[in-house]
Amino acid sequence: MHHNVFTNNPTVPIDVKDRSVSELMDGMLRIGFQGRKLAESVQAWNNMLREKDTTVLMGLSGAMVPAGMRRVISYLIRERMIDCLVSTGANLFHDSHEALGRKHYVGSHLANDEKLFEHGVDRIYDIFAVEKEFRTADNLIADFAEEIGEISCSSREFMYLLGKELVKRGAAEDSIVVSAYRHNVPIFVPALSDSSIGIGLTIARRRGLKLNIDQIKDVDEITQIVEKSGHTGVVYIGGGVPKNFIQQTEVVASILGMDVPGHEYAIQYTSDAPHWGGLSGCTFDEAVSWGKIAPQAKKVQVFVDATIALPIVAHALHEKVSGLKRNAPIFSWDGPKGLEIAYEE
Repeated sequence: MHHNVFTNNPTVPIDVKDRSVSELMDGMLRIGFQGRKLAESVQAWNNMLREKDTTVLMGLSGAMVPAGMRRVISYLIRERMIDCLVSTGANLFHDSHEALGRKHYVGSHLANDEKLFEHGVDRIYDIFAVEKEFRTADNLIADFAEEIGEISCSSREFMYLLGKELVKRGAAEDSIVVSAYRHNVPIFVPALSDSSIGIGLTIARRRGLKLNIDQIKDVDEITQIVEKSGHTGVVYIGGGVPKNFIQQTEVVASILGMDVPGHEYAIQYTSDAPHWGGLSGCTFDEAVSWGKIAPQAKKVQVFVDATIALPIVAHALHEKVSGLKRNAPIFSWDGPKGLEIAYEE
């Protein structure tokens, strides 16, 4: 039988039997299409967590919290499967909303939106929420901002203070904002103004408060994380601003004269496609041309709805990484030279 370099690795059709989620993922490494990509993403993430002196940054976009993903993200934070979160403001607003005991509701994408509007109900595809409750949260953020007073701070500093406030109000650990506050995981929100948190801060501004969220300080702080980390890996849920905000750190650092290799692990779960030319769907190969991703990086792009991928991947990692004592980075932000990073021994 004629063998060549292309036919060394036969597929192994997946069989059905009693097994754990991580064993299923291992079995899917020898099948095709996005099933294999999903399994490869688990393998890459697992390997990344075992690398020495590596900082894992996650980009979170899309309405993941209304869709029920907040406990998965807070688990990844608590277990230090991620070390830094860059999110849309909306996800963190919705997380704070639930942290204060309010809910999102199972709805239908076939509902009559005019009727929903009459009943004060907002729709996010097949999830419902109560507009009046959102407005209560907007005002709560405005009141909280007034308590902080007139400061200029990065979104990371603001989210830390918000985490502290939510703890004071009795919020549970399953909140993204609270778990990040408790476990020293920085949260950056580069488009904070484009969310209900921005709305709350605008209400405070109209009342005369001069609180300034310094977006350029955000760029500086997250670039310092990349400059001062041994290695970096990235995980993107969707694309959007969080993805590019993490990607551009490599460019900023190199312009500032730092010798950075590009992110060395890169995983993305996205439902966007590359051929429209947008950043959310663009491949990691394209990012290599910008110096954002290292040419030899382990790159896995999974074209999938993140609400399917995240629960499966998190369960597989839960099984694979349980008991692993990872040497996660410890950030201290007020050192004489700005950020200092030490890795746990």
